[in-house]
Amino acid sequence: MPRFVGPFVLLLAGLLLFGQGAYIHAKALVAQMLLRHAFEQTIVTGHDIKPWSWADTWPIARIEIKRLHAESIVLAGSSGQALAFGPGHVELTADAGERGVAVYSAHRDTHFRFLKDVIVGDEIDVTRSDGRTFRYRVDGSAVVRFDASGIDPNSSGYELVLSTCWPFDAVTSGPDRYILHATMIPSPDRP
Repeated sequence: MPRFVGPFVLLLAGLLLFGQGAYIHAKALVAQMLLRHAFEQTIVTGHDIKPWSWADTWPIARIEIKRLHAESIVLAGSSGQALAFGPGHVELTADAGERGVAVYSAHRDTHFRFLKDVIVGDEIDVTRSDGRTFRYRVDGSAVVRFDASGIDPNSSGYELVLSTCWPFDAVTSGPDRYILHATMIPSPDRP
């Protein structure tokens, strides 16, 4: 009987780890469905709608990359709690469509998993909670230390940065971040 204890313990540990990983991805998927509904209601009503009653944040934007069929609903703020449910708008950065740099951050293994497939020239649509959509074109990317991003929030341009942890396939967090940079595409009704 004792010779079965070791394999049983390993099997149990494996099941627990698998369950934890599955839970994280399931939570992210369900959260995005609830956030999408709240975001649609926010656009219709013009009021911030929380995705669930105890939420301390609300959806403020939708990021879409049509070439990849990728979409994520962005939350107000970038606290660890907010990032567990979706990308967050980094505090004190511009809103999409405004002069400056709009910065959104998310986890590499859930909401910004698609960033590894984005290429220079891809277009990113950001729809704000007021219903206005702004289109950006990806013009570069970089891997930087978390404390040396090089992002100038006071830029005079109309820019977008999507940020996540690096490398994409890591299983633990580290000091590096992947920064995807894009510039707004002018249209007749905006700069």
